[in-house]
Amino acid sequence: MFRVPSYYRNISLRLSQTLDDIGVTERIVKKRRRAKLIEENIALIISRLTDDQHSYYYLGSQCEGTATTGLMSDMDTLVCLEDHNVIQDWSEWIPGSHNLMMIQDAASSPGYCFLQCLKPWVPLPDTAEHEHIAVADTHGRILYKNTFLDTVLPEGECRQGPSIPRQGGTDSLDTDTVLAFPCRSCPQAFRKWLDHQELGWPTVEMKKHAEHCRCFVVAVGSKVGENVEFEWRISAGIAERHLMLNLNITQVRCYVLMKMIIKTYINSRYEGSISSYMCKTVLLHCIKCKYSNIWRESNILNCLSYCLRTLFECLSSENCPQFIVNENNLMAGRYSVETKGNLLRLMSNVIQDCGRILLGIQIDGTGQRMQNKLNIIHQVQNDLDDSVKTKRLIAGALIRDTALSIFNWHTSALDIVAQVGFEGGLQFLLENVCKAASYTKEDMEKAACRLLVPLHCALLGSLLASYNIQHFKTVSPQALACILAGFNSDVASSKLKYASVFYCTGDMERAALVLRDIENQYNTAVVEPMCGCYKHFIPAFSESFCTACYDGDEESIREIVAFCVRYLPYEIQCVPLELQYEMFRSTQEELLEREESENWMDWAVVDALPFMYFLQYKTYGSLQRT
Repeated sequence: MFRVPSYYRNISLRLSQTLDDIGVTERIVKKRRRAKLIEENIALIISRLTDDQHSYYYLGSQCEGTATTGLMSDMDTLVCLEDHNVIQDWSEWIPGSHNLMMIQDAASSPGYCFLQCLKPWVPLPDTAEHEHIAVADTHGRILYKNTFLDTVLPEGECRQGPSIPRQGGTDSLDTDTVLAFPCRSCPQAFRKWLDHQELGWPTVEMKKHAEHCRCFVVAVGSKVGENVEFEWRISAGIAERHLMLNLNITQVRCYVLMKMIIKTYINSRYEGSISSYMCKTVLLHCIKCKYSNIWRESNILNCLSYCLRTLFECLSSENCPQFIVNENNLMAGRYSVETKGNLLRLMSNVIQDCGRILLGIQIDGTGQRMQNKLNIIHQVQNDLDDSVKTKRLIAGALIRDTALSIFNWHTSALDIVAQVGFEGGLQFLLENVCKAASYTKEDMEKAACRLLVPLHCALLGSLLASYNIQHFKTVSPQALACILAGFNSDVASSKLKYASVFYCTGDMERAALVLRDIENQYNTAVVEPMCGCYKHFIPAFSESFCTACYDGDEESIREIVAFCVRYLPYEIQCVPLELQYEMFRSTQEELLEREESENWMDWAVVDALPFMYFLQYKTYGSLQRT
């Protein structure tokens, strides 16, 4: 029924070329992975620096490098609530934490568990019920309900399973946020997978790395469980992500094609019936079962057919075991008899004519591109130019996202300084810079620190300089040294603060020298301004900017991105008089109606390029230069 035709090799080569054209290449996949892992580390570092009780992990297609522009994959974020502690043994109990004992018995569904509440200061089971959060079961145990998530949702939001979906804007991704509790040690199901001896894949090295990955429980019960409100799903998402990061380019392309096919031919008729996660799970099982030498470009259509047939078999038996926690059947209780029959017919049609159905995929123009490849029509050069442009646009969007991530997380530091006051702000920044300098274990962690620390240093120096000017009418060498340490945050913002300090102290010669240096480095054909103070549409980037992003990595932010310049009221002595009025723009009525995200309205905020021109005008005018 599912015999592989002989023409698959030719189609496979054309298919590989097509996927290359839309940006599913080794280089772009690596860039996607690195960019999102850098952003994750920025979030993790900031959470540690601010003593946040949450840790943030990016999962799913965006982080794994298996996304394309047309697939519009969500940004999946797992938020770990660190003040909770899921244990399997009393020795793991922590005083003062929300300790929860993991229970897996005959009443819990495979791959799920119950969480028994424990007392915070004594290692004993809790005996007090809490309405809507924890209630006693038939054995008298106080069990934590997964419906607690409903009680902490912001107004107007609702959850889908364990996640909280949020719609993105015109230039941002939709997000899915999952709240999770950390497991103190490996759950039994995860340990079982780790201890199982594999013949080929995953390799020993992969499992050794996975052994150090955190596990979680997330707030959702099994669809076929009898205690759905009390069950929590066991998640080894970080370990699973590590496996995905080790896929070769053919395996990545196979997964991308599966998602495109399912989205085009299955979910367009039965929305959400087959998830991307099911496709990923099937792919991992297929990689495990097949020799590594079959996963090559000239054989991609065979690999795709094999994955689709495996998915068909899973659907037929309604059994799709999660790759690591095998006991969790992703398809259990998901389909009615009628829906299952219709899905099997659709899948059968797709598998029998796998080569032809690829030509009908409109996502990223994949079908049209394939037709061009197979017909060898006179669009080869146009396809080549379009392919280069596509890859550069993807690289530009990735650098933009990383830059905005740096900007947004630095905003949280500004908010804290504004709240704790001048002295508290100085102490906070000093501690953060020292702590961040000690985060040197992993490559991604180092890279994230190199991007974050300069902005903190510039802020610290500007605060000190403002204090010096107010009390001593001069600026200390320490303040100038701090701002200098932040010079490489981006093209202009920290340097403009440096120039403004000299302008405000009347040292016009040094101000002019710094401004001349900024002007020489600010190539308007390449540099893009970045501001996240308020949500607005970001226009298309210049071709030169995207080319620089494609040729470089996150370090290129220092040379091609210009953050807006932001001053807190504590920096007012470093701000030109004309800009100081920006700190007093809100009336009392406006203050009452303002949202927390609009705190920047109390600051002086200006884009880098116009601020540079303004300082040049004032400085050169004072020096009587044109």
